[in-house]
Amino acid sequence: MAHGKRYRDSVATMAEDKLYSPREAFETIKNLPRAKFDETVDVHMRLGIDPRHAEQQIRGVVVMPAGLGKKVRIAVFAEGDAERAARDAGADIVGSDDLIQKIEKEGFLEFDVAIAVPEMMRKIGRLGKVLGTRGLMPNPKAGTVVAPEDLPRVIEEARAGRVEYRNDRTGNLHVSIGKVSFSVEQLMANFSTLMDAIRRARPASAKGTYVRKLVVTPTMGPGVKVEPNEALTLVAPD
Repeated sequence: MAHGKRYRDSVATMAEDKLYSPREAFETIKNLPRAKFDETVDVHMRLGIDPRHAEQQIRGVVVMPAGLGKKVRIAVFAEGDAERAARDAGADIVGSDDLIQKIEKEGFLEFDVAIAVPEMMRKIGRLGKVLGTRGLMPNPKAGTVVAPEDLPRVIEEARAGRVEYRNDRTGNLHVSIGKVSFSVEQLMANFSTLMDAIRRARPASAKGTYVRKLVVTPTMGPGVKVEPNEALTLVAPD
């Protein structure tokens, strides 16, 4: 794949084969030639896990202290008192059978996070193929299937920068942590929160090097290689 001049100029500013400290990596990203939009900063990790084994799956949720720099559209599957609670808490889309049918018949997917109360899971199970492939299916392990009384808290967290992380079938992990317009301190706060969660999630059965490769990258720019061991020593800010 041929890259444009801006990408090539970005690569030219970086030291070849250098492993950057996390702070150096974000300073480098912020000094790269900018795109015409506010790029997302993504973290990519190759983990030393065997994803074929259930006990070595890495999955969880973190709330980014500096947010994600974007408006999050929240859909809630609920009815009755739970539906009213979701609306009062500021959910963008709330419904039950009507919302399910809109997704099934019209392909409606104009939301970034889907939350459900347990009573709705039986009904929305048939949406698995539609929502699951897009990472939108409510799941207890991801904290998106919650009791009605927890809806305000979960909706607030989603609005503030709640992110689910999960390894793929090859043992890699991909997580967005903010925007290039964020300050280095904001990116460091979000990155530290993520790495603290990843460190704590290490499976007891995983052997050898846990984080084998770590790269941070803007949407349209080259990856900056980060020293994994240094990143794993970071602690989430209070």
